Amino acid sequence: MANLLEKSMIGLLDLIGCVYELVVFVPYYFLCKPYKKMENSQRIKSKSISGDPAGPYRAVEVGGNQKLATTLFEDCITVDDLLIRSVQMYSSYRCLGTRDLLSEEDEMQSNGKIFKKVIMGEYRWITFEEMFTRVTHFGSGLLAMGQKPKKNILIFCETKAEWMIAAQACFKFNFPVVTLYSTLGKEAVLHGVNESEVSHIIVSTALTSKLKDIIQKMPNVTHIIYIGDGKSPKKSDFPESIQLKSMEEVEVVGAQIDNLRVPVTKPKPDDLAVIMYTSGSTGVPKGVLISHRNLMSGMAGQCQKIVGLGPKDTYVGYLPLAHVLELSAEISCLAHGACIGFSSPLTLTDNSSKIKKGSKGDLSVLKPTLMAAVPMIMDRLYKGVWEKVNMGGSFSKALFEWGYDYKKKRIEKGYTTPLLDKYVFSKIYSVLGGRVRMMLSGGAPLSEKTQRFMNICFCCPVLQGYGLTETCGAGTIQEVDDLSTGRVGAPLICCEIRLRDWPEGNYTSKDKPHPRGEILVGGGNIVQGYHKMPEKTKEDFTDINGTWYFCSGDIGQMDPDGCLRVIDRKKDLVKLQVGEYVAVGQVETVLKMVPGVEQIYVHADSNHEFTLVFIVPNNKNLEDLAEKLGVSGEFEDICKDKKVESEVLKKLTESGIKGDLERFALPKKLKICPEPWTPESGLVTDSFKVKRKSFEEHFKEDIEEMYKK
Repeated sequence: MANLLEKSMIGLLDLIGCVYELVVFVPYYFLCKPYKKMENSQRIKSKSISGDPAGPYRAVEVGGNQKLATTLFEDCITVDDLLIRSVQMYSSYRCLGTRDLLSEEDEMQSNGKIFKKVIMGEYRWITFEEMFTRVTHFGSGLLAMGQKPKKNILIFCETKAEWMIAAQACFKFNFPVVTLYSTLGKEAVLHGVNESEVSHIIVSTALTSKLKDIIQKMPNVTHIIYIGDGKSPKKSDFPESIQLKSMEEVEVVGAQIDNLRVPVTKPKPDDLAVIMYTSGSTGVPKGVLISHRNLMSGMAGQCQKIVGLGPKDTYVGYLPLAHVLELSAEISCLAHGACIGFSSPLTLTDNSSKIKKGSKGDLSVLKPTLMAAVPMIMDRLYKGVWEKVNMGGSFSKALFEWGYDYKKKRIEKGYTTPLLDKYVFSKIYSVLGGRVRMMLSGGAPLSEKTQRFMNICFCCPVLQGYGLTETCGAGTIQEVDDLSTGRVGAPLICCEIRLRDWPEGNYTSKDKPHPRGEILVGGGNIVQGYHKMPEKTKEDFTDINGTWYFCSGDIGQMDPDGCLRVIDRKKDLVKLQVGEYVAVGQVETVLKMVPGVEQIYVHADSNHEFTLVFIVPNNKNLEDLAEKLGVSGEFEDICKDKKVESEVLKKLTESGIKGDLERFALPKKLKICPEPWTPESGLVTDSFKVKRKSFEEHFKEDIEEMYKK
């Protein structure tokens, strides 16, 4: 009966949709010109300037005769120039915003664990002029404390306004910034500090405990400057030889010195701006050497795709500033007069884990217009919305599904759906504050399902991009008018792309119907190499006809309109014992969309003929499944139950077949992990990409046992 009612409602809605189309078609067609959107979507966006299918490919805007872009503005050649220009143009505009913490309390969860919950107030803002004053004073203070121009300085801190203020001070005074992810383990932190030979460390109070335990092994460190957003560290926890100062104290010293007009050593374009340590997903973190010229080139390419970026925009900063995607995004926003409101993954939405029930998350208060996200966050939003839809009543479910399918068809033809946006999807896009006009996804491949879902439900373009730390995050970005999914766009105006044959994996530029090969990115945004790793630099970077290229290890395919698809990764390709290659990253991308799968890792080994899969489940989803199967007990016991394992593996297999995965690539054994994989555990990076080597080591016994059975 319920199904019959649902079908009747869908039929009625289809009829209403047809009538609506007939009434509005003619005026809409001529006023909004959807055919123009289709033309823009399908236009040629890049070409091989040599005529060779291997490239190099360049954006049609620069072609083969013009120079690649190297700066955002002609009068700015280093990163510090951008802030000076912004202060001159937007001095009284709001710049950096931080929410007040009103209260914090413990809350007991159903599993007996205690979580900290917070109630936050409004955003407090400082202007561009106020920020510049703090930047100048802090830089002068560091100079007074013995920090020298061209000498490395470390920022070890979560994403917040003080991180950006400290970094801008370093750019201005020509102190190369060493960045480390706040979630790195002690050994990785020790490696970064000692390899970069820093004497001064800027650290948040929350992370001083990590330093305290290893400070004796850091012979070069003489000064620790803490950002006083919590309990101040004890002087007794550190050796007598180390000076301990708060950021405010350093600024006070700097203000006194600044009055004496101490000369500033301005950086040059080829001076080092950042040594950015990677997340270590494939081993020990590598220090990537990024010059001012590299950053400026990368941002020039990225910003060309962010149409209308300016003072009316508000950007939400919550991804790690130690990642080049977030760093370049925030600097770009400030360069155009846009303000940044700071957040964190734990306080982002009303339903975020640290927000007390009934109070507002950061997005609801900030109401940003621009947002960057990693695929894992988007995948969670996708699953969360569909779970709520499936839990709703017949009418609301039928209305949503009809609206979703109807809008999907309209979007693919270049149309908009303002009435549906207002009456069907408004509650969904209000989760992001209700004003987001553009989202950028990077850091890992975004599934086509999730990308289209975000377009439809959040009523804004979701642009996929491709870039790496070694390319300053720049490589390709989809255009706003590109109606396709599953692609990462054409080369940016700052770089060019080649496809290098990889015969071992059967990828060549002569492949039909489209050329394929390893993605090489060249241009001014390609970094200088790796810190103190000449052999690795020689292996991953190369000069081709005078252009400096990074060899990514990713496999790409160039579509006829000059847009790139990332289809594989050399390191993810494993040859099974049966002789077939399995792209484990591709398998993970398909299987992670199964409802109830929060995190996934697929393991393949050349000594065996099948793959294994590890998942972290959605607790409620798994408990509901266990109840249906007649399985009871503690959550950890449910995760080990053979009936539950068998049913979850069956669902994964069905999804894999629907996703066109080869049979030999489908996992034959499963392990369900009750605890999430966090950056703190060392199993995933800050953008939640699995650290494969760490994972294999951590689950070594489980892997061996699964292959024995």
